[in-house]
Amino acid sequence: MSLIISVSGLRGVVGETLTPDVVVRYLAAFAETLPDGPIVLTRDGRATGPMIVDAARSSLAALGRRVLDAGPAATPTTGVLVRDLKAAGGVQISASHNPAEYNGLKLFGGDGRVIPGEAGAGVRDRYEAISRGEASPTWVAHHKLGRAEALEDATSAHLRLVESIVDVERVRSKQFRVLLDANHGAGAVAGGPLLERLGCEVTVLGATPDGLFDHTPEPTAENLVDVGKRVTDAGAVVGFCQDPDADRLALIDETGRYVGEEYTPAVCVDHVLRTLAARGESGPVVTNCSTSRMTQDLAERHGVPFYHAAVGEANVVDKMLDVGAVVGAEGNGGVIDPRVGLVRDSLVGMALVLDAMAARELPLSSLVDELPRYAIHKAKVPVDRGKIAAALDALQSRFPKATASRLDGLRLDWHEERKWLLVRASNTEPIVRLFCEAPSAEDAEATANAAAAVLA
Repeated sequence: MSLIISVSGLRGVVGETLTPDVVVRYLAAFAETLPDGPIVLTRDGRATGPMIVDAARSSLAALGRRVLDAGPAATPTTGVLVRDLKAAGGVQISASHNPAEYNGLKLFGGDGRVIPGEAGAGVRDRYEAISRGEASPTWVAHHKLGRAEALEDATSAHLRLVESIVDVERVRSKQFRVLLDANHGAGAVAGGPLLERLGCEVTVLGATPDGLFDHTPEPTAENLVDVGKRVTDAGAVVGFCQDPDADRLALIDETGRYVGEEYTPAVCVDHVLRTLAARGESGPVVTNCSTSRMTQDLAERHGVPFYHAAVGEANVVDKMLDVGAVVGAEGNGGVIDPRVGLVRDSLVGMALVLDAMAARELPLSSLVDELPRYAIHKAKVPVDRGKIAAALDALQSRFPKATASRLDGLRLDWHEERKWLLVRASNTEPIVRLFCEAPSAEDAEATANAAAAVLA
């Protein structure tokens, strides 16, 4: 298993591909790209987090940096802290939804967002040069060493911003009974207090951020069967299920039905657009090109511009800034509300869902059932890396009636049929991944199979 390096960070198996010396080299490369100023340091609650925090804190201090250590915190909280404290940047120690043996580093710029592609490429190149011995970290002398200090209050600024985007008194008046599955990640640190401030009666599962996951950490249907039962047992009107760093949110309705991650953006985007329209306002919506068409349909229904971005949070944020979007999302349950921050945020998702339920006086099941319905089929096909370009060309030729986009891999859209197919090469394996969405599961699977036959 190789170290996974993306534009905004890295992940690896602790003790194998992710070791203290990797942390030191990577953060040395990152710090050199930042202006003067402190660096916010947070972690997602994994059991290996404290060890990596020690390595990160020491390396940043040896580079002459002041470190503001917020302890366990959600990834979106990191972005808020960077802005609120006017820090030069931030580091979240997290492996997102990966299993317990993984951990990683996610990098933030001074604007409080995950660093974009160009900046991330610069960090990667510098890290690789240091690793090859072609460059050296700029360690400082003993009298210039940085120092670390613990932040006593890491959540208030984030909570205030989330509260500012909803009608707090309206939500409080409903006294919703809710269940929060933080699964021993960082989500409960701010998530529990937020729900209490919104007047909810809260049951929290896995409130201690110690990484001792009660179930496989990715919030998918198969991993949340028991949580669905806990929702109904608690008499909750909604179950909120976070990944370990709390930037993603899956929903379970009052019947115990797993609603899923794709519906989180749809419910939230619909509510944001309804709320803005009531004030005579509107604005564009952005999702990545692998997100369900539901959100695009909602944008069209509300008469606002809709845009696709390449897969990846940084790409979605780039497009949001470019078009002045009022909301953005990824289909993995990540909602981005620029009024709070330019980071996927499960707290934003929870607040908007509760506000939508309160505003329309409807249960979550009804809000979900009125959304457009689609089925997604996923598959993968082995393709040698050197043959991927030709394979995508062949696939585009096979479906000449579809509108083709090379924004990220190859996306084919059949607009009249309300169907799309996305084919992307894996960054780590000699395969291409296929995602097809259509009004019926049969159509989605048949289209994906036809594409796979061309690629094979």
